[in-house]
Amino acid sequence: MRVIVINTGTEILLGDVLNTHLAFIAREIFHFGLRIDEQRAIPDGDAIESTLADVSSRAEIVFVTGGLGPTSDDITRELVAGYLQLPLLEDAIVRETIRSRLAARRIPTTKRIWRQALVPVGADVLANENGTAPGLYLPANINPAVPSPHLFLLPGPPRELQPMFRNFVAPVLYRITAESKKDAMRAFRIANMGESIIEKKIGDLVLAIPEIELGYCARPGEVEVRVIGSAVAVAQAEEIIREKLDNAIFSASDETLAAVLVRLLSEREQTLALAESCTGGFLADQVTNVPGASKVFVAGYVTYSNEEKIRTLGVSRESIEKFGAVSEHVATEMAEGLRIRTGATHGIATTGIAGPSGGSEEKPVGTVFVGLSSENQPTRWEKFFFPSDRETFKQLVAQRAFDLLRRRVM
Repeated sequence: MRVIVINTGTEILLGDVLNTHLAFIAREIFHFGLRIDEQRAIPDGDAIESTLADVSSRAEIVFVTGGLGPTSDDITRELVAGYLQLPLLEDAIVRETIRSRLAARRIPTTKRIWRQALVPVGADVLANENGTAPGLYLPANINPAVPSPHLFLLPGPPRELQPMFRNFVAPVLYRITAESKKDAMRAFRIANMGESIIEKKIGDLVLAIPEIELGYCARPGEVEVRVIGSAVAVAQAEEIIREKLDNAIFSASDETLAAVLVRLLSEREQTLALAESCTGGFLADQVTNVPGASKVFVAGYVTYSNEEKIRTLGVSRESIEKFGAVSEHVATEMAEGLRIRTGATHGIATTGIAGPSGGSEEKPVGTVFVGLSSENQPTRWEKFFFPSDRETFKQLVAQRAFDLLRRRVM
């Protein structure tokens, strides 16, 4: 079944809002044997009607996001109803749901609020448990006079769309795709290894499997390897990938490297502390974004200045003066001082030159040292070189630091 996504919203086209709907919907519909064939991003307003007219003849399923709210630019339901020549009638249950939600939050109502209770005749309401605007499902050819695909009208805010999709859209998709052939898919996340190296290790071997699809997606500090095909073909590919990439694979799910690390430490009842200089708290942010991090994360320090490294972590002034703050000696002392002061099982320290200035011939911009201190194990350090913008630099350092500890505790 051919699937098209229409994302409405002038804010998307202006670059003010990141369109996360495409990735989310693509992941969710794969379970039903569906893949997005086309995507359109259009401004608020009349473009929805002409776009629907253009895509309806070549799609079996169309998802439309945005434009269901109460303001003057929210006219998706009206334009879709007009295109399909369906009258709009107020749904008493939806109106009462909106009234109760607003009353509970002591939000005053306006005349425009009730537009959200209008439903095209024949459409099914998709409950919105996180907002006032319900979604709508209009079955294919809902009006025999106007041929049309299955239409899903979904709210714009991700916090509303995503639970609605999982709770109410998914059952409909399950029903309408019951007879469709469904491929299997596996994705493997590999830490700190380039795409070309990964392809050299597995590419020819995996592609030799009949009817397998192999893809790569690179991100700072990691590559995702994706295989799609029959269950048998995907199983064969997985065997090859695991054999050739071994413990470079840190996840075969959506887990981030930070999440994997938190899980491993929690399973082993071990703890972690962080001392950051060049990464400015980025590692701590990644760890604390993981649910359950409080079980393993003891403390994080951003010791940006030399004096703070000395005062807070016990780094010797002599080491800084002799070797510089960006050195294996200081990274090691930061990690050891951190672990001793916090009592954590493991201490990670980062010190480097994020740039764009501050480098030298000996230590150019992008140079970073990562120190790792663990109970009953020798302290180690690693030197890396990541000449990039500051944000990417932090991401790359975080991936390297987390992977050092992951490999230690595996």
